[in-house]
Amino acid sequence: MSDAAQPTAAEVRAAAEAVKTALDRHLAAVERRTGEDDPAVYEAFNELAAAAEAYDELLYDRFDEVTPFEIPGTEDLPPYAGPEEPNALSVLIRRDYAVVEPQRLLAQAQRVEAVEDEDGADVSGTVHGALGILFGEFEPDEIASRHKEFGLEEGDSTLWVLAADEPAEPGEWLETPFDQADPQRVVCRFDVSAVFDDDLEDDDEDDAGDSGDDPIEDDLDTELDDDEELEPLDAER
Repeated sequence: MSDAAQPTAAEVRAAAEAVKTALDRHLAAVERRTGEDDPAVYEAFNELAAAAEAYDELLYDRFDEVTPFEIPGTEDLPPYAGPEEPNALSVLIRRDYAVVEPQRLLAQAQRVEAVEDEDGADVSGTVHGALGILFGEFEPDEIASRHKEFGLEEGDSTLWVLAADEPAEPGEWLETPFDQADPQRVVCRFDVSAVFDDDLEDDDEDDAGDSGDDPIEDDLDTELDDDEELEPLDAER
């Protein structure tokens, strides 16, 4: 930011006072809360988050300093307006991955197909085909816990638990599974992202500096060892 556009010290001071005021309002709302989903607490929380973010930005622009706290933004999630005693739940999960080792992905898919295909048909030589084989064989949670074995790197993930009045009829939402995700019925939400971990890049750099060898690359160069075989496939699956 140029010197001409920098905030003044008075503006930074005013932003700090706004944070103090927002803190007092938030505490007062919490003390007067009427239930778990009191809209007054929700509103005070958002005001505090906005004030803290504004102060943090001005502080950095003016003095090249940051605050030691972070309030997660929730402006996209409105107050809960679902039933107090839900009779059913929907769990929505999204996990992002990057294909960082396509050779490993293809090799693991070939091993799965070799076990399942008695005719010895060739596995698809494309990443698209390999993904279809692996995600068709393993549960999503197993993919998440063993993603490195499949040449994948985790990205952001989120899990939403939505309240429902009654269970859906069989097949009712399969064509458009996420269209009925009403944010006002979210009971709880859990997000995982690298943006929440300021030390992630430093940790990765430290780990990379410990050794000059890449264990994954070494494994691919020498093929997968017998000791690293995938768990036996269940013939009943």
